[in-house]
Amino acid sequence: MDDYFLEQKLAAMAAAIADPSRARMLCLLMDGRAYTATELTAVADVASSTASKHLSRLAEQQLVHCIQQGRHRYFRLANAEVAAMLESLMGLVVGARPLVVSKTPPSLRFARTCYDHMAGEMAVALHQRLLAMAWLDPSSTALTGTGRQHLTALGVNCQPPDARRRFAGTCLDWSERQFHLGGWLGCALLQAFEASAWVRRELDSRQLQLTASGQQALSRHFGLALSAMPLGLRATNPVPNKVARR
Repeated sequence: MDDYFLEQKLAAMAAAIADPSRARMLCLLMDGRAYTATELTAVADVASSTASKHLSRLAEQQLVHCIQQGRHRYFRLANAEVAAMLESLMGLVVGARPLVVSKTPPSLRFARTCYDHMAGEMAVALHQRLLAMAWLDPSSTALTGTGRQHLTALGVNCQPPDARRRFAGTCLDWSERQFHLGGWLGCALLQAFEASAWVRRELDSRQLQLTASGQQALSRHFGLALSAMPLGLRATNPVPNKVARR
């Protein structure tokens, strides 16, 4: 693959993202859910015929994937790599204007989804605690033996079903400008948090609601306590001496 071809592909993908209406569609899809063409049309605030062209353009660049179900067409982000790219671009946008006060709701900055894993202040703090407790290796790409034991006891599936997907890794958080945990392990953590009712998804946004039991679990299992809602997390406990039961 020569340099010219790469340049053309990069330019085409950047152009697909650059349109404001298509950007709004992509931002909505960042919650990891699939949406109908009608729903995405409403978000983009364009005519249905225009929205159809926008979605075709995004699909052509392999940014979204279309799922046909009955009479409806559902669209979702093509894969986790696309989501990671968009999250990084959001970080660049925020970082490019440091003097502008963010209009992002504090609750969204506190906890939200980043495609299929957690993002925001809570996710960043959780990633830092996993490193501090030596449950993650320093590169954040693998679990230690201790980490696997603890997380498995908490109901986290540490065996990825798809060997092609990276097991773990960092994702730059656009609101916190620090890393949160991505990859399969980040996805499995969110699934475990939802199964235990520690977090709840909001129906109309990427926001995650930390429940009362979730606050207790963060303190008991990870040594994290909320100092305020929705801002502020602090480590309060040393590394747990043993696996705590749910």
